[in-house]
Amino acid sequence: MIMFRKLFDKIKNSLASEVALKVSKEIEKKYNRRQNFDNLALLIAQQNIEFIKKKQNITNLSDVEMKVFSQMGEDGIIQYLINNINISSKRFVEFGVEDYTESNTRFLLMNNNWEGMIFDGNESNMKDVYQREYAWRHTLTAKHAFVTKDNINSLLLENGFSGNIGLLSIDIDGNDYWVWDSIDVINPDIVICEYNSVFGSERAITIPYNENFYLLNYHYSNLYFGASLMALCYLAEKKGYVLVGTNSAGSNAFFVKFDKAQNLKIFNAKEGFNDSKFRSSRDKSGKLTFISGEQRYNLIKGLKVINVITNELEEI
Repeated sequence: MIMFRKLFDKIKNSLASEVALKVSKEIEKKYNRRQNFDNLALLIAQQNIEFIKKKQNITNLSDVEMKVFSQMGEDGIIQYLINNINISSKRFVEFGVEDYTESNTRFLLMNNNWEGMIFDGNESNMKDVYQREYAWRHTLTAKHAFVTKDNINSLLLENGFSGNIGLLSIDIDGNDYWVWDSIDVINPDIVICEYNSVFGSERAITIPYNENFYLLNYHYSNLYFGASLMALCYLAEKKGYVLVGTNSAGSNAFFVKFDKAQNLKIFNAKEGFNDSKFRSSRDKSGKLTFISGEQRYNLIKGLKVINVITNELEEI
């Protein structure tokens, strides 16, 4: 609030006019609306959390989905998981957060008072985070960084994150598999990783690693990115995790350390797979095409992928 007050005063002092006063009031009104919305969202969500905590023997993570600040329903799933496993550290790391308006960890920060660190490749996004009230009310580190498999460990260590943490969330629309594979300085209890459902449920594949991968630069369709759920399950098993489900939107997979998952239902890749209903594909001019189902797969058929089990290059 102090930052906004300074902005109001600066406007009023430099332009003592009716227009300047109107602008300052609009800024203040917008700020207050945002804070009121956040507070109301938290209040409503807290009424549902007790219900989520009491849920036993759920058959699917969609049973506990709740959207507060997450994109789909991840807030509720995370609340269910942290109340059903022994959390070793109330700290989180998330990268690929844009301006943090929608994210998997913001509810953890504001409702559960976890400490965390977020990364995004857009510098203005991270600057915007520090203009929000939650940035000073809670312990949050926001860093501008384009995350790669070669710099992720140093980024974590440089910012004081190592050893056990409660949750890691990966959503960078590209090298997700390769970055998670490289992480070895933190030991998360829960890992959330985006998967590409267009790749299907039958193959353990990912895009080939490219440090400069950017979604729209590599294929106009907006569909050639990330890894299949089976590829992530293969990596998870190597790292000592099990799949406990995916969200109903078919975008995020949830993994828990094997020795902490006794109270949770465990899935293989085929059982846990949810196909996304997103229609975000584009044509060569950049316009949305709204195609769905198998049409999406046909649009990227023939592009190169890596089979993570054989480490061989294949075609979609």
